[in-house]
Amino acid sequence: MEPDLNTAAALAERVQRLQASPTLAVTARAAELQAQGRDIIGLGAGEPDFDTPEHIKEAAIRAIRAGQTKYTAVGGTPALKRAVMEKFRRENGLAYQANQILVSCGGKQSFFNLCQALLNHGDEAVIPAPYWVSYPEIVAITGATPVMPYAGPEQHFKLSAAQLERALTRRTRLLVINSPSNPTGMLYSRAELAAFGEVLRRHPQVFIATDDMYEHLLWQGGPFCNILAVCPDLYDRTLVLNGVSKAYAMTGWRIGYAGGPAWLIAAMTNVQSQSTSNPASISQAAAEAALTGDQRCVGEMCRAYQERHAFVYQRLSGMHGVRVLPVDGTFYSFPDLSAVIVRLKLADDNALAERLLNDAGIALVAGSAFGAPGHLRLSCATSMANLEAAMSRLEDFLRQAFA
Repeated sequence: MEPDLNTAAALAERVQRLQASPTLAVTARAAELQAQGRDIIGLGAGEPDFDTPEHIKEAAIRAIRAGQTKYTAVGGTPALKRAVMEKFRRENGLAYQANQILVSCGGKQSFFNLCQALLNHGDEAVIPAPYWVSYPEIVAITGATPVMPYAGPEQHFKLSAAQLERALTRRTRLLVINSPSNPTGMLYSRAELAAFGEVLRRHPQVFIATDDMYEHLLWQGGPFCNILAVCPDLYDRTLVLNGVSKAYAMTGWRIGYAGGPAWLIAAMTNVQSQSTSNPASISQAAAEAALTGDQRCVGEMCRAYQERHAFVYQRLSGMHGVRVLPVDGTFYSFPDLSAVIVRLKLADDNALAERLLNDAGIALVAGSAFGAPGHLRLSCATSMANLEAAMSRLEDFLRQAFA
């Protein structure tokens, strides 16, 4: 029997399995309530509240006035590729040629291109949990299986080498490392990455994706390094992912970039050529200015996030029913509120997030979206005034819960 084309059953199976991004859903729900006149403090979005720095905006304006409004090469303008290559050399000690660089419409597309180019049906991709919400979904679209070993707060949310070894099989094709991590804010140390390297050398079929998007938003546990800084022999089987969204407050400009083996970059470029083609020409001009211009703006924003995090951590640490760790960087806090869920006899962390939204006017993302049930992700990428108000509301909510 043919499916009724007017029902969801007519959709492709891979789309029916696909979940909407929980982080975007929370942001949309908060905006909807705000439009209804509700006083909602949104701590769900992983988006800097700072404006894009002026010198970056001016570069985009100059590009418009210069007529740089046409198609560019699929993989990025030569100028932006040079800026990316220089960034990798200057900050990461990595040497790439132009054919080893791909510029995409955000870090999400970079990872999507990678999975489409690398993974087959039946392959496995190891994604340590807690993880960024989109990793498993993007892997699943390919027909591959996401394998998500969990690392809890007792190990600072970081997978051990022994856990990695147990997770790898002959079907494993990809390992994803996100450090500093969204949602946990934790950074893998040189020693921890070296231990990963020892395991990976025994599994040559495994490719490595290191997502360094929060590289510059770091204040302890550093200095930053990725696995190639510790294990340069893995260069030929590693893709380095990064972008301008978080460090330069450029989320809406949609520019991510990747460096890796030429054979893989070529395949990813082909994927992109049949989806979006090139990223926006104006955004590329802005990203070039971000990578090559004055970097003091990055440090200024990072110091603000550090100050906000210190405040949030101090307040959360004193709240009944909350367990929380200080983070190494990013602009997130990832407290465990399992005791609150039990106290209120709620089904899960999604139900708690809904209660906090409706009863306290605070929008947070449930930890189960990141593979960590019982936790909530809180974004510090908002004003100190909003954070002060949100912490007071949360404290009042918990005081009543445990009264």
